[in-house]
Amino acid sequence: MPHPEQVPAFADAPLKARYRAVRAMSEALVAPLSEADATIQSMEDASPAKWHLAHVTWFWETFLLRDHLAGYALFDERWPFVFNSYYEAEGERIARFSRGMLSRPTLAQVLKWRAHVDAAMESLFDREELQPLIELGLAHEQQHQELLLTDIKHALFQNPLDVAMWEDTGAVAEVRCDGWFGHPGGVARIGHQEPGFAFDNEGPAHRVLLEPFALSSRLVTNAEWAEFIADGGYETPTLWLSDGWAWVRRENICAPLYWREEEHFTHSGWHPRHAEAPVTHISYFEADAFATWSGNRLPTEFEWEAIARGQEGEEQAHDPGGGNQLDRAAPPLPVGSSGLFGDCWQFTRSAYLPYPRFKPAGGAVGEYNGKFMSGQFVLKGASCATARGHSRPSYRNFFYPHQRWQFTGLRLARDV
Repeated sequence: MPHPEQVPAFADAPLKARYRAVRAMSEALVAPLSEADATIQSMEDASPAKWHLAHVTWFWETFLLRDHLAGYALFDERWPFVFNSYYEAEGERIARFSRGMLSRPTLAQVLKWRAHVDAAMESLFDREELQPLIELGLAHEQQHQELLLTDIKHALFQNPLDVAMWEDTGAVAEVRCDGWFGHPGGVARIGHQEPGFAFDNEGPAHRVLLEPFALSSRLVTNAEWAEFIADGGYETPTLWLSDGWAWVRRENICAPLYWREEEHFTHSGWHPRHAEAPVTHISYFEADAFATWSGNRLPTEFEWEAIARGQEGEEQAHDPGGGNQLDRAAPPLPVGSSGLFGDCWQFTRSAYLPYPRFKPAGGAVGEYNGKFMSGQFVLKGASCATARGHSRPSYRNFFYPHQRWQFTGLRLARDV
């Protein structure tokens, strides 16, 4: 396989080349890890790095090779039980909280399985009827690359020895000027509309009515969040949603995840925080409370997408491949780059719900998104741990309101 930097995983590259690049990137991300590092699971929301490598391989073996390659035999008939995630149609599986108990198969065995599957996949790329499913598999593995990075960060954070995956890159935050993207309101067309791959939850495209609004041209920074803390932000119940205030009190929340005095924990260990870098690892509850404290609000997902697509009078839409995103196996760190995409996923005030006329795909792959449309909020953009080229204006990430181990931040909005 090529080094992941040699073949960018963009839509205009040949499918086989993109497959090889995505698979190589996953393995490059775990290269700094020991067997123990790759096995540990720090909480039920997270999974071991080794499990991520195996689960995406199970996806390829199950939905492509088993179902579409005549005569293919499973590498190990026992492994689907431990590497299926949530696909009810694929039968029983190990409990999610038990993934960290899997000392076997070893990391070396998982990598051998990956090589076996990669070799078998070579005969499927020219089959036109399978290309949509292969595109889904690529997007699925890129999602797990980001989860792998955020999950191992949470696991290493539990260790008091200041452990690091990579050396510090010395990245310096970019200072961004205040500004706002204005929108006059009116009817906007939302959802996936361009050629190429999209997840089923991004459609169907439909119309929404927007009132006039403005969206901040930059993300909220660490310095601004420190002001929020100093002003009693975590101690003022009137700033918080009722569920958020109960969460703050119950969990004794007083700062973003990974903050310690003037430092924060990164994939390179503990380092001083850059004041001008975007704040990350916050929950929806925290984002909403900060927006209230600032005299603004969170945008809706439709407002965010309308700005991302551009509007009459602008030269072009915002580039979903721009900003600070993941290009290689290196420590992801927000720096405050320009554009709407990159650095961190941005909370919206929109509940994660189906669009009008939405219908899940048939079969097991129909379980990918639709059954999770309950109790979660939509995030837009991309993060420093998102593979470049993975996101787009219609992309809908989603998390529960208390979760914050991902690179989550916020961009303010206001009525005009």
